[in-house]
Amino acid sequence: MRIVLIHLIKQHAEQRSTRSWEVSVKEALRQITRTNIRCKAGSVYLTREELQAELADAYDLALERAALEAFGGIYSAEELATRVAHEQVLERALSLIVGDTVEHC
Repeated sequence: MRIVLIHLIKQHAEQRSTRSWEVSVKEALRQITRTNIRCKAGSVYLTREELQAELADAYDLALERAALEAFGGIYSAEELATRVAHEQVLERALSLIVGDTVEHC
C-alpha cells in the first residue's frame, strides 16, 4: 500500500506520471490483491473499510518517502503535504485496490 501511495502522492504533487511509477503501482496492486483475495471463498480478507483504515495508517510514511523523491527531494514531508490533497490520494488508492480486486475474482 505504501508503494501505491508514494507514487500517487508524487503524481498528485507533480501533476505528472512516469511509466516507471505506473508499472510500480500495477505491481503493488497485484501484490495487494494476491494477499487480500479469497477467490475460492468468494471474498476478501480485508473489507473496503479495513483497506481504507490501512491506507490511512500507511499515508504518513508514504508522504515522507514521496518527499525524498518528488521535485528532486527539495520539500520536506510537511511542505509536500501542502501540495497534495490527502483525502483525494487516499480515495484514489482505495479505488485502485478495490477495482483490482474485483477484476481478479
